[in-house]
Amino acid sequence: MASVEAAAEHERILREIESTDTNCIGPTLRSVYDGQEHGLFMEKLDARIRNHDREIEKMCNHHFQGFVDSITELLKVRGEAQKLKSQVTETNRRLQDDGKDLTRSMEELQQCRVQQRNIATTIDKLTHCLPVLEMYGRLQEQMKAKRYYPALRTLEQLEQTCLPRAGQYRFCSIMAENIPRLRTQIRDTAMTQLRDFLESIRKHSDKIGETAMKQVSGGGGGVWHHTPGSGFFHLRKEGRRTSLSTFTPRQINAPNGEKEEKCFVPGAHDLVDFSPVYRCLHIYTVLGLRDVFENYYRKQRRKQARLVLQPHSNMHETLEGYRRYFNQIVGFFVVEDHVLHTTQGLVNRAYVEELWELALSKIVAALRTHSSYCDDPDLILDLKNLIVLFADTLQGYGFPVSQLFDMLLEMREQYGEILLKRWNITFRQVLDQDNYSPIPVSTEQEYRSYTAQFPLQDPDLDKLPFPKKLPFSEFVPKVYCQLKEFIYACLKYSEDLHLSSTEVDDMIRKSTNLLLTRTLSHCLQYGIKKKNVGLAELVQVIINTTHLEQSCHFLEEFISNITNVPPDTVNATKLYGTSTFKDARHAAEAEIYTSLNAKIDQFLQLADYDWTAPVPAGGAPAASDYLVDLIAFLRSTFSVFTNLPGKVAQTACMSACKHISTCLLQLLLDPEVRYVSMGALHQLNTDVHECESFARAGPVAGFQGDTLLLAFSDLRQLLDLFTQWDWSTYLADYGKPSCKYLRVNPNTALTLLEKMKETSKKNNVFAQFRKTDRDRQKLIDTIIKQLRNLIAQHQT
Repeated sequence: MASVEAAAEHERILREIESTDTNCIGPTLRSVYDGQEHGLFMEKLDARIRNHDREIEKMCNHHFQGFVDSITELLKVRGEAQKLKSQVTETNRRLQDDGKDLTRSMEELQQCRVQQRNIATTIDKLTHCLPVLEMYGRLQEQMKAKRYYPALRTLEQLEQTCLPRAGQYRFCSIMAENIPRLRTQIRDTAMTQLRDFLESIRKHSDKIGETAMKQVSGGGGGVWHHTPGSGFFHLRKEGRRTSLSTFTPRQINAPNGEKEEKCFVPGAHDLVDFSPVYRCLHIYTVLGLRDVFENYYRKQRRKQARLVLQPHSNMHETLEGYRRYFNQIVGFFVVEDHVLHTTQGLVNRAYVEELWELALSKIVAALRTHSSYCDDPDLILDLKNLIVLFADTLQGYGFPVSQLFDMLLEMREQYGEILLKRWNITFRQVLDQDNYSPIPVSTEQEYRSYTAQFPLQDPDLDKLPFPKKLPFSEFVPKVYCQLKEFIYACLKYSEDLHLSSTEVDDMIRKSTNLLLTRTLSHCLQYGIKKKNVGLAELVQVIINTTHLEQSCHFLEEFISNITNVPPDTVNATKLYGTSTFKDARHAAEAEIYTSLNAKIDQFLQLADYDWTAPVPAGGAPAASDYLVDLIAFLRSTFSVFTNLPGKVAQTACMSACKHISTCLLQLLLDPEVRYVSMGALHQLNTDVHECESFARAGPVAGFQGDTLLLAFSDLRQLLDLFTQWDWSTYLADYGKPSCKYLRVNPNTALTLLEKMKETSKKNNVFAQFRKTDRDRQKLIDTIIKQLRNLIAQHQT
């Protein structure tokens, strides 16, 4: 059984050797040598080889004849092959000879193909490089021409598109390295141009503002309104439109109505080139630095705003200083408005409004400060008109200007005070230059000239032939004209302040009342109180103020006509002219009374009574010289009073007479006069009779009966009591309404009686008549005692 298994194994190995590649037969043979049946395997291997040899031999024997036949044929073919070989060799030789030209052509063709390929490659590369070079050349031209925004766009296209397509070339690397430097150069150059632009608009703000204000003021009576965003102003009244924000040059009629002459207002683009700010904005936007640019621009403009809003220290001295100040501010905000509407977000409305709020507060503060130094009403009026033009110009851009108009109303108070000061000087000059005489007129033309200045309505005077005299002096028409001039001056300030007619009327009336009650009243008092003003002048002042008082309702109508507000409007302010002139007239009247009394005092100071004189033996003494002169003076004075109102003349006359009576009584009762004789009383009685004769003659018309004599009644009854020595009647009837000596005061009588007693003691006139002297002395003592008892009774 073991031999069967070994035989099977050897069979397997043989099959494996027959079917396996010789490179892998090693492991198979190793298994044979490792076994115990090596000899047996060799036998089987030899047997197998012999079998294969027999099979090979059989096969060879089977194909031998075919092999011989093949050899025979091959030998036959060898000759033909030699012949064919010769032919092929000859053909090859000829082909080689003929192929040399072709080979040469093919090599040339190959070379051409290589060149063609190189050319195509070069063209392809140049196709990508030439745009780079062309664009870089264009970039250099743009930089040279200072067209920085297109240069920046070219630079961006070069960097992002052309250079990546061109490939890695040295010149591309150089260009790529130059790009940041060029960007920086463009940015710095743009910033330099922006600084130049800012400097340019700073220098030209004055001219731009002047242009804007000229276009508004040249509107021909309409109201200019700015259309936000359009850059245009249009005139609502006439429907015209003109550029203001963009300042298209506009034709304006020349002043003084000279139609043939035209003046052209230059546009803003003629003064400032705005392209740098647009260019710089675009450049910084492309560079991604828009925020940096916006912050820088706004910061610089704020600095410029602070400079523009800082007025010169002497701005208040001339209107031109204010005009330059306003022109610069208007120019500043015109530029900002232009930038606001022509750029997208460089400045916004909130920023511009913030700047305006800052500017408005500083403008108002500056104007309040500088206008307070002004004392010229004409300059204040011109300044007001300039502020209105300034406000209207900026209001057209949508800026709120109500604070400016509020400030103008504040300035109106200052303007009014300055006007009052000027008119105070004017009124005083009129008073100083007045001759206080009625105005003589010799012709109808001259008469109409005065009545045109002053509303005189006197039919009786109109009927009088020439030459004739107006009742008042030059003061009246001059003052009336000055009052109208003042009203016109107030009206001029009220114009264009957007006030209603009622507000203007109220403002004018209040200012006129101040002029009347304060300025003119003080001037009249000044004229009345002047030292060199005599009675004749005071009389003329009364006549003048009477006519001015009568003209007050004409002033009311004048104000109503220019303001179109009826004088009977509810809550309308009334003029205080009537009371002003009435007060002045009363002051003049009082001054007349005072001056007249002072003149009387001067005459009375000349009185030189001999208080111890004896009773004259030859009858009543003559009137004192001083009194005669005084009466003559009074007669001449009262003759001037014919033009005065009746009551004034009567009051003056009564006052003078009372003053004379009072002064004579005071002379009699003067404590320094210790002695009074009966002779002195007779002299005084004579003088009083002279005064009564003057009063009885009626120096002034209008007194009823002996009314003027009442001024001397106190003195008359006292003198009658002493000269007639009628003490029994006085003492018996004292206190009764029907008493003859009702006006004699017992104290006065007692004082005078005591002086007579002292005189009797001093002068022993009755020495030879001792008993008579003693009786009279006793009588005086008795009367004195009775008077004292009478006084004591009335006191209790």
